[in-house]
Amino acid sequence: MAKKTKAAITATLIPGDGIGPEISAAVVAILDAAGAPFKWDKQLGGVAAVDKHGDPAPKPLLDSITKNKIALKGPLATPIGGGYRSINVRLRETFGLYCNLRPVRTLVPGGRYENIDIVLFRENLEGLYVAWEHYLNIDGDPHAVAVSSGINTRAGSKRICEAAFEYAVKHKRKKVTVVHKANVLKALTGIFLETGKMVAKDYPKIECNDRIVDACAMELVLNPWKYDVIVTTNLFGDILSDLLAGLVGGLGMAPGANIGDGAAIFEAVHGSAPDIAGKGIANPLALLLAANLMLDHVGEEAISKRINNAIDAVLNKDNIRTGDLGGKATTKQFANAVIKRLK
Repeated sequence: MAKKTKAAITATLIPGDGIGPEISAAVVAILDAAGAPFKWDKQLGGVAAVDKHGDPAPKPLLDSITKNKIALKGPLATPIGGGYRSINVRLRETFGLYCNLRPVRTLVPGGRYENIDIVLFRENLEGLYVAWEHYLNIDGDPHAVAVSSGINTRAGSKRICEAAFEYAVKHKRKKVTVVHKANVLKALTGIFLETGKMVAKDYPKIECNDRIVDACAMELVLNPWKYDVIVTTNLFGDILSDLLAGLVGGLGMAPGANIGDGAAIFEAVHGSAPDIAGKGIANPLALLLAANLMLDHVGEEAISKRINNAIDAVLNKDNIRTGDLGGKATTKQFANAVIKRLK
């Protein structure tokens, strides 16, 4: 185990449901081997929390994140029925996690796309996902008409656009693209585009352009290399971030970070995969890459870089890969290979 470089940082660990505990254990072992400064406060969430606390987001979990202000989260399942809201949405709203950061880069060459390196910033709390919805009763049909309202604010648009431009400056990116649908949703996404252009004026060294969301989706398939950093609204970001993951091999290769002014939660964005839970074959890469974002967040970029270099070596020099990447390695075998490269 490498020597930790700084005083311990207490962080909430939510192993999650399904394959969550397996990949969480693998990632924690890698972080310990790399000398990451985290001391883990393990808490239950999702279905596992319902079984014990009767709530997928119980008070001990919320109290832990409130105290620690940083968390690593495995995949959580929202129980079907019972009136439970999405736990991921609840956590974002509870802690004001307005910034959803979704970077993707090519890790395994030889796929349909090579040399992908794109970062997407998704506004996490506004847009159509505020879900102000209701039905209208017509001629005795209580669900004859469904109505939904969306909200984007100047303040909300400004802070996510500023986050994207600040990232571009810090990481020496060249361009930020504001993605919208202002040709049709002139108010709802027009304010986002207008605000993005206003923010861009404060960053004259970063190129800024904009794209209508449907054109952006097409271009990401035809020529994704023209994109660098993307910033967009909640619904569009949800869709485009999964499209981006598809360019590099799927959600198993895609980390996510949900960041607010007072807390940050780093996560694997894929599901809990109950069909393979307990078999020891799950790919821990997405959660490991999320842990690297967490390291960057606390100023441990050197450790994050070492882990990224180890991942690249294991995948492309040692050719050790889990089944979803065409290999035969178990979760533990992959983790042990990364740890070996760290030594």
